[in-house]
Amino acid sequence: MNKEKNCSALQEMIIKSSLDGAHQPILYYVPEAIGELMPVLIALHQWSTDYRGVEPAWLEQATQRGWAYFQPNFRGPNFGPEACGSDKAQQDILDLIDWVLTNLAVDHSRIYLAGCSGGGHMAMLMAGRHPQAFTAVSEWVGISDLAIWYAEHYRDGEVRRYAKNIEACVGGPPGSSEDTDRQLKMRSPVFHLAGAKDLPIDFNAGVLDGHTGSVPIHHTIDAFNVIAQFLGQPTVTQEEIRQLWTRQRLINPQPQDEVPDPTYSNRKIFLRRFAGSSRLTIFEGGHEALAFAACEWLARYRKTVK
Repeated sequence: MNKEKNCSALQEMIIKSSLDGAHQPILYYVPEAIGELMPVLIALHQWSTDYRGVEPAWLEQATQRGWAYFQPNFRGPNFGPEACGSDKAQQDILDLIDWVLTNLAVDHSRIYLAGCSGGGHMAMLMAGRHPQAFTAVSEWVGISDLAIWYAEHYRDGEVRRYAKNIEACVGGPPGSSEDTDRQLKMRSPVFHLAGAKDLPIDFNAGVLDGHTGSVPIHHTIDAFNVIAQFLGQPTVTQEEIRQLWTRQRLINPQPQDEVPDPTYSNRKIFLRRFAGSSRLTIFEGGHEALAFAACEWLARYRKTVK
């Protein structure tokens, strides 16, 4: 499906925030009645875009699978305090879910969330803060610790673009005030993911990200390790992270690290680990998401609905 055809399938609506009454735009697609309840896929935009900037591959997967599909704005690009994982941005996604469950014939046991980069950041944050809202979450190359990511974009005395964005969102650089540091912690998934220990989460990063992209792979691995550590299961070691970063491979991979996965479009898998119902994959690639692989994984899961 080409981009033009994909975009033409989308309609736009407005949902009023239950937190501050703001009108939040959403692009959506609902398939024609198929005689059964529809799963739901919510795809989150990246750091510097808004609800109109989601990659068409997510909608393509939804339309092929007969899923209802939504692209929320959650306060737009991460350029100011209302965006970047704020309470208002989180509530916008929860308000969307409430609207969907109330107004559409959807399968309440199959509410899926996915996002890449800034969308991966928000997907992880929602998983940690509101795990009860979702059946499963697939995150790709997301930022897990904003203070650390700030430092990675503050180089040679220069506050670079993403670091400037973080300052605009939280009121200043890390360490500049107690409120700034509180905001950074509140908006960083690593401090909340223990709350998602029972939620299936699909953590993914291309092994070259941070070299050719903007989010080093440790962000995804660190997020996975929070859950693994909380569950008392093996974490990815710092030495393994170092090898993946410097060599783009493991010197002594575990057996599951080398099992091919055809859903990843024949990309080589360099590391694959499991903790509870969550999975971590470091694959041949960069700062990107593979929508087919994500949706194949999401489609495995249903949750018990009371």
